[in-house]
Amino acid sequence: MGKLAFIFPGQGSQAVGMGKDLHDGFPEARAVFEAVDAALGEPLSRLCFEGPEEALKLTANTQPSILTVSTAAAAVLAARGVVPDLVAGHSLGEYSALVAAGACGAAEAAKAVRARGTFMQEAVPAGQGAMSAVLGLAPEKVREICAAVAAETGGVVSPANYNEPSQTVIAGAAGPVERAGVKLKEAGAKRVLPLPVSAPFHCALMAPVRGRLEPVLRAIPWKPLARPVVTNVEGKANGDVTRVVPLLVEQVTAPVRWIECVEELVRQGVTRLVEVGPGKVLSGLAKRIDKSVEVWNVEDRASLDKTLAALGK
Repeated sequence: MGKLAFIFPGQGSQAVGMGKDLHDGFPEARAVFEAVDAALGEPLSRLCFEGPEEALKLTANTQPSILTVSTAAAAVLAARGVVPDLVAGHSLGEYSALVAAGACGAAEAAKAVRARGTFMQEAVPAGQGAMSAVLGLAPEKVREICAAVAAETGGVVSPANYNEPSQTVIAGAAGPVERAGVKLKEAGAKRVLPLPVSAPFHCALMAPVRGRLEPVLRAIPWKPLARPVVTNVEGKANGDVTRVVPLLVEQVTAPVRWIECVEELVRQGVTRLVEVGPGKVLSGLAKRIDKSVEVWNVEDRASLDKTLAALGK
């Protein structure tokens, strides 16, 4: 039997009601929610369970909310003897992965991503940045066209997420992103879908975030990693705690290499993946990257029971 990895979702997987089932049913999940509420000095758990959706969608709220639900679900799994050999997370999910790797606590990570989300929201004035999902075009072609449009316009547009072989998300200034969308369709993209986001993540426009985030991350008393984290920036397994902060700072402006992350997990001997946290976005991407992996998810009691049965726990 191959290795087991946990993968943790990023922004976009949030939904009102997430985590309530786990909070109400499992003391270890409840402890995570209570620790985060205390650390942030506000009832974030109530926002997860009751909304309103508009407040949950604000980046400064979305990031700690998803992290809290994800780390609560991981705590429930750990209490049942399910611990991963490796971990990875998509963008914000890398912080959840670091908690699961024992590098820091959920409360510390929640404070860090609350700051990260706030800085990201403030980096680019509303309406000036944009992101679009490009479907049905090879990642190399997307990269090439973005570079050409950036050179032509003098503006920022570049791949932000390499999600799976036929889905790349681009980010940048609104005009260049729109221009790139036209060019990408001309080059054969099946669809180019503008995304409802509050900021253009993982591109050069996020540069102001790096200097603000680094001291926040440096203030965390990081602990040695109990298991490797496959990082977004490199798509490689990292077991060195001294590299955690530099990689998280670089992650702000670098693309998420999710295809390479899943490929690296498989290369490391992983045959089973559990998406830990709200939604099934990463489960779908993983199957499109490598059909050989078995994938489950844990976001509530029903999915927990199903996953535990599949893992023989």
